[in-house]
Amino acid sequence: MADYKVIVAGAGPAGLAAAALLAKEGMATALVAPAAAEDPRTVALMQPSIQLLRYLDIWPGILEARTSRLRKLRIIDDTGSLLVAPNLEFDAPELDLEAFGWNIPLGLLLPVLRKRAEDLGVVFIEAAATGARTSGDAIHVAVSNATEISASLCLAADGANSVMRKSAGIATDTWSYDQTAIATSFAHSMGHGDVSTEYHKAAGPFTTVPLPESRSSLVWMERPARAEALMAMSDGELAAEIQIETHGELGLISNLGLRKSFPMKGLTARQFAEDRVILIGEAAHVVPPIGAQGLNMSLRDAALAADLILASKDAGSDGLVAEYNALRRSEVLPRQQLIDLMNKSLLLGLLPLEGARALSLAALHYFGPLKHLVMQHGLQPRHNLPFAMRAS
Repeated sequence: MADYKVIVAGAGPAGLAAAALLAKEGMATALVAPAAAEDPRTVALMQPSIQLLRYLDIWPGILEARTSRLRKLRIIDDTGSLLVAPNLEFDAPELDLEAFGWNIPLGLLLPVLRKRAEDLGVVFIEAAATGARTSGDAIHVAVSNATEISASLCLAADGANSVMRKSAGIATDTWSYDQTAIATSFAHSMGHGDVSTEYHKAAGPFTTVPLPESRSSLVWMERPARAEALMAMSDGELAAEIQIETHGELGLISNLGLRKSFPMKGLTARQFAEDRVILIGEAAHVVPPIGAQGLNMSLRDAALAADLILASKDAGSDGLVAEYNALRRSEVLPRQQLIDLMNKSLLLGLLPLEGARALSLAALHYFGPLKHLVMQHGLQPRHNLPFAMRAS
């Protein structure tokens, strides 16, 4: 007899959310993951993801009280190209919303999600999943503390280097960008007005996202050599560089937070599910941090997996695995391709790509119905949402 109904490997936001959604419906769930390192990043969660948090009874609460809403999103062409796109603004009231979403530090979100999962009965195993094998109607997950646990299904939320994905024999397509992302936060003397700004620069996006108390988070994508130099700077020197890159729009920059750098890579699993393993989050897809898509797609993975599992007599059946694979690939791959194209249009410096990017942004700027459609599809999708993302 299996120890659990579902095993979740990985304790990032998507893994924790999936485990909590299943446990909320009384499903015996274990989560296997080692202790996580401190992460200075924040995540911009759009309304469907916020609805998932509300469904789990952790929103609004402390999360809303200690985070900042995203009322307006701006894209500014700061490439210095001959073909300059007009500034583009997306305003939440255009969709009759108070805000597109909220910007939440991972250092706040992860403990809240974990506490809720624990309260709902998720069993936490503080160790790494090191492999898996299937037999009959069960999957057996080997754990680094020399034990083995079994379930009907494993949700692999163990990141881009997923051990569970490799155990299931799922191949990937991977690539690297000539970029490194720097994540940090900073204080500024002028208010942000609940506005997130994505400056498109020649080395990639430079994105500021509101935080409470006149602070903003930053994801700065740069060429690796330049990023290494920035990481070596003192806080004062880096603050001065940020002030230059923001053109003084936020005033005096000071009080930098913890900083961390990440090489930019892309990944697509050739199957999103196979042999009683379902991939969620970066085990299935990795995208550059453009347009606040990454974690929102990952949480949708988690919510859809929960829907299918709860509706199935056999959580790991071939039919469930095939349905998840088809539904998620049809939604994720077009978004991933669009993000990849946007990033490459900045990096490669090719006039045709720059022209296509400028023309696309101009079309959104000048043609209201198209802009509304893009906002609806990219920032506030309403069609085919999993239950937890649409339940009142």
